[in-house]
Amino acid sequence: MQYLVTGSQMKAIDRHTIQTVGIPSAVLMERAALAVADAVEEMAAGAKYNLSPCIRAVCGTGNNGADGIAAGRILHNRGYKVTIVLAGDPQRGTEEFYLQRHIAKNLGMQVVGWKDFLPGRCDILIDAVFGVGLSRPVEGEYLEVLRMMEDCGASGTVAVDMPSGIHSGNGQVMGAAVRADVTVTFGYRKLGSVLYPGRDYCGQVKVCDIGFAPDSIRTLDGGAAPAVTFGPEDLDRIPVRPEYSNKGTFGRILVVAGSENMGGAAYLSALAAYRMGAGLVKIMTEEENRRMMQVLLPEAILKTYRTDEMEDDPETFYRKVQEECAWADVIVLGPGIGQEPRVYELMRAFLMNAYVPMILDADGLNAVARYPELAQYFTENIIVTPHMGEMARLTGLTVEQLRGDIVAAAAEYGGEHGITCVLKDAATVVCGRDGQTYVNMSGNSCMAKAGSGDVLTGVIAGLLAQGCEPWDAAALGVYLHGLAGDRIRDRQGSHGMLARELADEVGRIDPGRPKPQNGV
Repeated sequence: MQYLVTGSQMKAIDRHTIQTVGIPSAVLMERAALAVADAVEEMAAGAKYNLSPCIRAVCGTGNNGADGIAAGRILHNRGYKVTIVLAGDPQRGTEEFYLQRHIAKNLGMQVVGWKDFLPGRCDILIDAVFGVGLSRPVEGEYLEVLRMMEDCGASGTVAVDMPSGIHSGNGQVMGAAVRADVTVTFGYRKLGSVLYPGRDYCGQVKVCDIGFAPDSIRTLDGGAAPAVTFGPEDLDRIPVRPEYSNKGTFGRILVVAGSENMGGAAYLSALAAYRMGAGLVKIMTEEENRRMMQVLLPEAILKTYRTDEMEDDPETFYRKVQEECAWADVIVLGPGIGQEPRVYELMRAFLMNAYVPMILDADGLNAVARYPELAQYFTENIIVTPHMGEMARLTGLTVEQLRGDIVAAAAEYGGEHGITCVLKDAATVVCGRDGQTYVNMSGNSCMAKAGSGDVLTGVIAGLLAQGCEPWDAAALGVYLHGLAGDRIRDRQGSHGMLARELADEVGRIDPGRPKPQNGV
């Protein structure tokens, strides 16, 4: 697991390390500068210039600028031709900025203001203008500086901590931004480097240890706890399957999905639930889908209903719903159920009678958007999985507004209803009712296919059925779903993936635990 921090959280960690632990700021800065200098030198070596590359470090007057000056000084001492270009008012610099500028001048380095700098050949650009502290749109002189950097013709750009112009908390472009090839960030990865469009602007991100106290992340108080993301080291979160077990050990999932001509949604969710390890999966779907389900997934139990049952014999249908809710350990409600008026009664019946974890997806979410009173039946066991369009319908916000701060949007909706919200986008966000936040880094554009969301719903259901708590199941399910997509892309390219292949690939992911021997 990797922490993802905002700019304000990073400043608090920095403060704790300096003021409480007692590590001087200059020590942290020197290690940060060394990391940046090493990244620049690696870039220079990879480009194989005939002559020593010309390097410009464009530096603001804050501590990020001081990092950039120090990195330029280290490269200067290694024999590179480095020019320090200052942006902003040098009379309003930090103490660290004045120190680093003084050292650079004592070494005879070229240190000039950006207005006095004559543009010329530049091979590598060091972006050290803003870092993580930017909180308002770039304008005026700084906007001109960023445009100058864009036009300098550098073959490679290394950003210090964050590309200038990218908000470190939400990844938004604050009017204008530098596009980096490599971003060297310190201590912890920044949340804005994982969210789009910030992720695109960061290029390759290198997280460097510069000496922050190991417990500093736990000293944060006030506001939200740091977000997290998963990697291969988190595969051991997949539930252990005991050898002494039976199908009931691994949970019973009821998939309520699939109207006429939409049976594929039910099939994909049920298949993914089985591939994730569920012991029993029952599909409750319209009678018209019976034959298809029996052929596509004979392993599933089948329970069908007629569309006229809810109107012709509502009491019998209601008892049927009660029986199915009593049977299930987990319920999936919504994929492909349609948007006809009858869906309201179907949703209401299940929401009133379910006392187990439930995932609401697709048409189920559209029904909640159309009939907001259904949300009164939400319990802490509910997980909603909207994509951006569905979230817009649920909240009344535009997609553009949601993308302005996707984490805040998911957290607000989940917190308002006391549920877990999985807001699906290129970087999917999972927010728990207790403030936990997960931002996904697995997955790719080959997964942007019909049915992919139905598979995710089934994966999360399979984890819930094996005992995971709602937020844990949602976060891990999102990671595994994306990891399966990455494996398919690496094996067969980025265009031809089908949703059912995602479900199959999830079943191939092995947590890599030692196999039991001799009954132990």
